[in-house]
Amino acid sequence: MWLSEYLTGKSSGAELSASGEIRAASSGGVSVSSTRDFRTLPVIAPAGIAYVPATGSQTVVLPSSGGAVCLGVVSAPRDGIEAGELMLYSAGGASIVLKNDGRVLINGRAVT
Repeated sequence: MWLSEYLTGKSSGAELSASGEIRAASSGGVSVSSTRDFRTLPVIAPAGIAYVPATGSQTVVLPSSGGAVCLGVVSAPRDGIEAGELMLYSAGGASIVLKNDGRVLINGRAVT
């Protein structure tokens, strides 16, 4: 209950989360334009994954005890993956897909 109140701003004095657009990005962080401008926010990602989001991507900024963070970007729907599968892809078109049947596809080609 307290978490939903915190995220929706119903908790007294709680700083709100905000959605916005990434205006600039580098390995040092992102700048986001939202209800206010955020500069050099760290990007939150699963352990072992590092990435620089594309400029223009939609994101969510969440306040934390160490300062605001970028929670990642809204992922566009992708053809060729089903529930339970994972796709890593780049803006240049490279991709790796982990299929439910155990196959691994790199740029669309099965790797054994």
